[in-house]
Amino acid sequence: MSTPSAKLRVVFAGTPYFSVACLKALIDHENIDVVGVVSQPDRKSGRGMKLSPSPVKQAAIEADIDVITPESLRGNEEALAWLQSKEADILVVVAFGMILPVSWLEAPKVAPINVHASLLPRWRGAAPIERALLAGDAETGVGIMQMEAGLDTGGIYFEKRLPITSATTGASLWAELEGLGATALLEAIFDIASAKLTPMPQAENGLTYAKKISNDERIVDWQMPAENIERYVRCFTPKPGVRTSVAGKDLKLISSEMLAEASKQEAGTIVGIKAGLDVVCGDGNVLRVTSLQPEGKKIMAASDYLRGNSLQVGDKLI
Repeated sequence: MSTPSAKLRVVFAGTPYFSVACLKALIDHENIDVVGVVSQPDRKSGRGMKLSPSPVKQAAIEADIDVITPESLRGNEEALAWLQSKEADILVVVAFGMILPVSWLEAPKVAPINVHASLLPRWRGAAPIERALLAGDAETGVGIMQMEAGLDTGGIYFEKRLPITSATTGASLWAELEGLGATALLEAIFDIASAKLTPMPQAENGLTYAKKISNDERIVDWQMPAENIERYVRCFTPKPGVRTSVAGKDLKLISSEMLAEASKQEAGTIVGIKAGLDVVCGDGNVLRVTSLQPEGKKIMAASDYLRGNSLQVGDKLI
C-alpha cells in the first residue's frame, strides 16, 4: 500500500452498523479526509417507535462530518450538487441500501468503490452474508469492487477471504466481515487512487444472487434436512432467531446440533427430552435443540425449559 502526500478526499455512503467499521477506519487514517457522509433517512425504531438516526449518520455526527440523508437520489439535484461540491477523489459505498444513479457514479475524480461482503460473482445482492451461511459455503470474504450501473457487476480491485466453519454463526460472521471489510478497504484505497490497482472483471461462472431474507425463512420448516435447519439456527442466532411453535406458543431456537441417529417418525416429532429437545427433521435425521427462547422469556438451556414444561416424546413442533 502506498500513501499520497496530499490527503485523499472521500465521500462515504452507508447506513447500518455493518458500515461503521469502514467509516471509522477512514476517519482515523491520517492521510484520508472524509469530507462528507450520505446515509438513509432517520427511521422509527424501538418500543416507542421514535425516529432514530442510522448508525452511520450517528458516527458522522460524532466525528463532526457533514452528513445528508436524502429520501432518494434519483432526480435529486440538491443531493447531487452536495456531492459534487465535496470534490471527492473516491466515493466509498458500504451497505448504503439505495441504488446510485449514474450521475453519482461519475462524480468522484478517481472512482466509486463498494465494499461487498461476498466473493463475487457469488452472492450479488442484498443478503450475501446470510446466503453464504445458509448455503453451507466453505468460505466467504469481502471484495473491493468498482461500482457501475449494474447490481454488483463491477470489476474487483481486491479481495480478502474468510473460512466458514461448523461453529460460525450469523452474529460471528457479521462481526468478522465488518473488521475484514475495513482492513481490505484501507489496504486497497490508496493503490486504487494511484492506479496501482485496476479492477479485474468478475468471473463468468459461479454467479448467484443473494435475495433478501423473508420473514417466512425465519420459521422452521421441519421438512428440511437436519443439516439445513442447523444452518438456519446458526444464521439467525441470537437475533432475530428462527421460530417454531408448540401448544400455540412460539419458541426461538438459539443453538442446536445434529445427532448421529435417525428416526422414522414424522418430521417435527419430538423423540427425546433428556439432554435437549430432540426433533426429527425431513430427512429422518435428528436435531437436538440445546438452547432456546420461549415466547416472552429470556434465552435458556433447552434442558431447563423442558423441566418446566409438559412436553413429551411424540409431541410435534409446528
